[in-house]
Amino acid sequence: MPRPRTHDENLRLKLLDRAGELISADGPKALSLRKLAADVGTSTTAVYSLFGGKTDLVGALFTEGFRRFGRRMSGVTLSGDPVEDLVRLGVAYRESALADPHLYAIMFTKSVPGFEPADETAGQARATMAPLEETIRKAVADGAFLDVPPEVIAVSCWGIVHGLVSLELNGNLPEEFTVSAAYEAALRANASGWLRRV
Repeated sequence: MPRPRTHDENLRLKLLDRAGELISADGPKALSLRKLAADVGTSTTAVYSLFGGKTDLVGALFTEGFRRFGRRMSGVTLSGDPVEDLVRLGVAYRESALADPHLYAIMFTKSVPGFEPADETAGQARATMAPLEETIRKAVADGAFLDVPPEVIAVSCWGIVHGLVSLELNGNLPEEFTVSAAYEAALRANASGWLRRV
């Protein structure tokens, strides 16, 4: 009878989530493999077996964050209305950040000094923005949006959602700010601003 695997996917995800929480709460210096293993109730041998060393663990955090993010973005049901679709994609972006705030900084900031994802991994991360880019390219090609490079619109949309989500995650929004409603209104105003006026 084969021995049951103890270093399975469930343990891998627990370790990733806890590692992200440690970095998110106290910075990258808080990521001790011994502490991580103890927090999850496993051994440092399991951590090394699943990830190698600390650098590989951070790479796995980056990859896992974008895997979850990509699943949310590609799961958005698009309506064909570019303004509505950009709002829906922006909402999915925020939902992903709120679901995994401990991964967000690793994905979108330089929170771990010296970490650079491998070229292939960085390409996979960029690919998660495909629904946004395709929506914008189609709207420009169809004449619904202004005839400007789609990348300009994409970066504008990303800048708004990233800025608002970062402010929210860091607790920097005013108390009277009703996040969901104001967030969607800001996304809609930005997307509408790109419409071609007849």
